[in-house]
Amino acid sequence: MAKRQQNIADFEESLIPMLAWCGVICGLIAMTNVSTAILLFLTCMLLLFIGRVPLKYLAMLALVGVFIGVIAGSFGQRGNTAVNRVQDFMSQTEVPYQAEQSYIAIATGGILGKGPGNSDQRNFLPHPYSDFVYAIIIEEYGMIGGLFVLFLYLVLLYRGMKVVANSDRAFGGLLSAGLTFAIVIQALVNIGVVVGLGPVTGQTLPLISMGGTSLLFTGLSLGIILSVSKGDQADFDAVSGVVKNKAKVI
Repeated sequence: MAKRQQNIADFEESLIPMLAWCGVICGLIAMTNVSTAILLFLTCMLLLFIGRVPLKYLAMLALVGVFIGVIAGSFGQRGNTAVNRVQDFMSQTEVPYQAEQSYIAIATGGILGKGPGNSDQRNFLPHPYSDFVYAIIIEEYGMIGGLFVLFLYLVLLYRGMKVVANSDRAFGGLLSAGLTFAIVIQALVNIGVVVGLGPVTGQTLPLISMGGTSLLFTGLSLGIILSVSKGDQADFDAVSGVVKNKAKVI
C-alpha cells in the first residue's frame, strides 16, 4: 500500500493484490482461530481506510471477508466452536460459565476492589491469568483500576496515531498504525468479553496476560513503533538544524 499511494484507486494494479492477500491470509487463519482472523481483518480494513482506499472497495473487501469467513468456518476446525459461542452470547436463558464467573468477579470488586492478591474468583474462573485477567483486575483493584487499565490502552492508541500523523513516510506511518491497531483492538476485545459486550473469544490482554511469546512479540511491535517515531524525530531535528543555520547566515 505504501508503494501504491500514487495510484491507490487503481483497482487492478493496486487493490486486487491487497484485497486478495487480506482475504486469503485471514481465511487461512480463520480455519483454526476465528477470533484472531477477525481481529486481523479489522486491522487490515482500518489500514486500507487510512491508506485512502475508496469506501466502495472497502465495502467489497468486507463482503469478500464475510464470504471467505463462512467458507473457512465450514471447513475449518473451529467453526462450530465459534458458532456455539455466538449462540451462547445471544441466548437470554443461560450464561456461559466463564462469563458468569467473570460477572461475579466484577460485581464483588465494587469501586475500590478487594485489594491486591485478595481475589476469590481466581479459584473458580477459568484462565484467570490470561483470558479473564481483566476480571481479576477489577475484583482486586475495583472499577477505578479497571478504568485506569483501559485509559492506558487508549493512551497507547493516541500515541500510536500521533506517530502516524507525524510520519513523513507512508511505509513507517502505515506500519505504526497497523501495529498500534493490532495491540489496542485485541485489548478492547478482551475487555469487552470480560464485561459482557461480546462472546467469549480466548483473546488475551496484551502486556498483562501471562505468556512469554505474546509479551515478546508485543514488545517487538512497540519497539518498531518507537523506531518509526525516533526516525521521524531525527529527520525533524535535521531539517530544523538546517533552517536555523540558514537563518543565522541570513
